[in-house]
Amino acid sequence: METNAVTIPDLGGRTAVVTGANSGLGLETTRVLARKGMRVVMAVRDEERGRDAAKSVDGAAQVRRLDLADLDSVRAFARDWDGPIHLLVNNAGVMAVPKSTTKDGFETQLGVNHLGHFALTNLLLPHVTGRVVTVSSNMHRMARGIDFDDLNLDRGYTPNRAYAQSKLANLLFTLELQRRLEAAGSPVLATAAHPGYAATNLQSHAANPVYKGLMVVGNALIAQSGANGALPTIYAATQDVPGAAYAGPRKMGGLRGAPGLSSRSEAAWDSIAARRLWTVSEELTGVCFPDLEARA
Repeated sequence: METNAVTIPDLGGRTAVVTGANSGLGLETTRVLARKGMRVVMAVRDEERGRDAAKSVDGAAQVRRLDLADLDSVRAFARDWDGPIHLLVNNAGVMAVPKSTTKDGFETQLGVNHLGHFALTNLLLPHVTGRVVTVSSNMHRMARGIDFDDLNLDRGYTPNRAYAQSKLANLLFTLELQRRLEAAGSPVLATAAHPGYAATNLQSHAANPVYKGLMVVGNALIAQSGANGALPTIYAATQDVPGAAYAGPRKMGGLRGAPGLSSRSEAAWDSIAARRLWTVSEELTGVCFPDLEARA
């Protein structure tokens, strides 16, 4: 890890929730936050794997079950929550998988990467006091926009197209969440990050064997470590950045290196699409933005 890449303040006495924290970027993010004094709740689908991963964390880590492909699980996680959340990291995700659907009938990549996190964030938001960081990808640039007429991509599914749409949705979600937080007078900040090209187990689930083979070669020759890939998330979570900021590596066209503010596609700045996606997401999940003003 580039230890001097981010100056991280002491985080003692604070609580973080990190989704998908049992491996890859989520585990590396958990390790950094815990070393800096945070109590990290590792929100994972497989509790046994989560407990095994927690043994590698130097600090306070607690494992709780969360399946983002099941809205009942998301609601249960939020319903059982008690106490403040200083940092929510929407990290979990699936990448370029064969077509399938979540328990609630959503295309899996959109359902897990966006809709599950959308519901989780809004349900937990009354507890959040600091930041919401959502992990996107520069593959969002492959999506020209959200296909509102065919969100599940039934008329043209490809694994990469679905992944790109879900990662664009992450950035549009962050944009609209920040707008709503400001309108509600909330001090909470919504930011996003991407890891560049980081060697994690995410690529191993790709549907296309040729693509998977290219990922193996790329991981060996180009990719940075998972630990370095987690640094943009840490940057977005701890540094002085504006609302809706997007952090990522600054070398090799955003593939690797120390983190800083990153650019995004024109489609990811589309505030009209962001509001429409929010409305559609509320309709699909049955979860709405909470009345934060009433709780102030």
